[in-house]
Amino acid sequence: MINAFDYAGAKAMLPRALAAARAVAALKRRARAARMPVVYVNDNFGRWRSDFRQILEHCLRSPGRKIAQLLEPDEEDYFVLKPKHSGFQFTTLDVLLEHLGAEVLILTGVAANFCVLFTAHDAYMRGYRLIVPRDCVASLTEGANRMALAHMAEVTKADVRRSSELELQPG
Repeated sequence: MINAFDYAGAKAMLPRALAAARAVAALKRRARAARMPVVYVNDNFGRWRSDFRQILEHCLRSPGRKIAQLLEPDEEDYFVLKPKHSGFQFTTLDVLLEHLGAEVLILTGVAANFCVLFTAHDAYMRGYRLIVPRDCVASLTEGANRMALAHMAEVTKADVRRSSELELQPG
C-alpha cells in the first residue's frame, strides 16, 4: 500500500486505495492488539540503492502521501522490499515468516489483481492459509478487484470476508 501512486491509472484508483488503506489501518490496530506481527512487503520501484525508509519518504511527498501517512510503520514492524510482483520472489520473506512461525497470512494491498494475487499464489504453494480481506485491497478497476478476489477465494482458498468480520487470535 505504501506507493507513490504516480503511474498511469493511479489517479482513478486512489479513492479505492485510500478506502482500503483506512480498512488496513484499522486491521493493523486490531492485529497489534492481538500481538500479531505486521510485515510490510513493498515494491522497491526500481530504486535499487534505497531502503524501506527512503521509499516511505518518497511516498510521503507524492500523490500517495495520505495513504503513506495513514499506514506509516511502527518501530516493531518488519520490512521486506520486493523487486517483482510477488512478495516471495527474490526476497527474504520465506526466511522471515519461518522465523515468525507464521501459518496464516493476511494479505492486503494494491493491486489485488497483480501483486496481491501473485503473492497469494506463492503463499498458497508454500502451504499458508490465506486471508485477503476484500475491504483491504484495491485494483485499477472495481471489476478487476472483484475478479481477483473471486480467483483467490477459489484457487488459493483465501478467506475474503471484510476485515471487520475477522476474529484475530493472539499470536
